[in-house]
Amino acid sequence: MYDLAIIGGGPASVAAGVYAARKRLSTVLIAEVIGGQSTDSQDVQNWIGTPHIAGLQMAKQLETHLREYAGEVLDLKLGEWANKIEHTSEGFSIKTNTAIYTAKTVLLATGGTRKKLEAKGAAEFEHKGVTYCASCDGPLFSGQDVAVVGGGNAGFETAAQLLAYAKSVTLIHRHKEFLRADKATVDAVLAHPNMKTLTPHEPVEVKGEQFVKAIVTKNIETGDRVETPIAGIFVEIGMLPGTDLVKGLVDFDEWNHIKVDARTQRASLPGIWAAGDCSDGLYHQNNIAAGDAVKALEDLYYYLKAAK
Repeated sequence: MYDLAIIGGGPASVAAGVYAARKRLSTVLIAEVIGGQSTDSQDVQNWIGTPHIAGLQMAKQLETHLREYAGEVLDLKLGEWANKIEHTSEGFSIKTNTAIYTAKTVLLATGGTRKKLEAKGAAEFEHKGVTYCASCDGPLFSGQDVAVVGGGNAGFETAAQLLAYAKSVTLIHRHKEFLRADKATVDAVLAHPNMKTLTPHEPVEVKGEQFVKAIVTKNIETGDRVETPIAGIFVEIGMLPGTDLVKGLVDFDEWNHIKVDARTQRASLPGIWAAGDCSDGLYHQNNIAAGDAVKALEDLYYYLKAAK
């Protein structure tokens, strides 16, 4: 019986693992790989303390830091993935693809997967102009024309970020109105002189040679196609959080993120915490995920030790 089971392999999981080991909590960390979504980025520029780092190199550094503490109190179970978590009289049972582990507490840091752009050429040009992380890759497109796909808050927040350095930003949305975004944000972003919109349009093709050069969209009402020259496409059409393993165990929001107390990261069931993209935090970034995991560990440690 471990004190803690950490599920996931991104920055939140690694931060939790390091803090748990330093607090001498017997911990099992279960992850298929270490790294998280930023392994897809060619140049991460906002990981604090590291001005530039490739996603794969960042993953190596995370794993190196984690392995500094592996051994006596921290068991790393890499190459495994958790399928189901059950609540027991003693704590929790975590079933993976190869084993079953028991723990008094659980920290979910399972992240999520971004919905992919389903347009001809989108997969071919991923990491060659098609990107799913504005905070990671946005500065690479300074002074260039770019597009954002998605009309929710995430799309407008991405557009606002890109307007700081892009030559122009064209936001592509399936509907004429932006009902899933805050009106104040929409009004502020659309007021920028370098901001454009294409509505009601959907992407049908990404064109380029070595890198993206244009996006082709179709007017949903008329069927007319428009080709827009751009160098980068930022996709913000939603994310699928990795929370199926606790479905029915804790409360979810409408998008299946785990609801947490923002002060402590506690989920609705005592003994479970969540951090990073699987939680219902307002913003999802590497630094925030790591910070939320540390916050969770501080609260979790108190939870385990307060009765002693």
